[in-house]
Amino acid sequence: MSIYVGNLSYDVTQDDLKEVFQDYGTVKRVYIPTDPETGKMRGFGFVEMETDEEEEKAIETLDGAEWMGREMRVNKAKPREERGNSGGGGRRNSRRPSV
Repeated sequence: MSIYVGNLSYDVTQDDLKEVFQDYGTVKRVYIPTDPETGKMRGFGFVEMETDEEEEKAIETLDGAEWMGREMRVNKAKPREERGNSGGGGRRNSRRPSV
């Protein structure tokens, strides 16, 4: 399981996030995505902890907590959805006839 951490300050580092979550158990991994064009943080990250119990405790305690001037959103990360390449922007199966 992974934890989604949103509404983060753009100044947060992976070490900062790890330090906060270490209070609730062993942090296995921290990932903060950056914008590919600018290289800047996107305002959210992911944390993986050693056990589900540690993750649950961190979620319960930190969701809604204020940190670095922002109210964090902390919950179970949803599985990443597969994105198909449709190859076009047109609507198919339209109720209008093609002309």
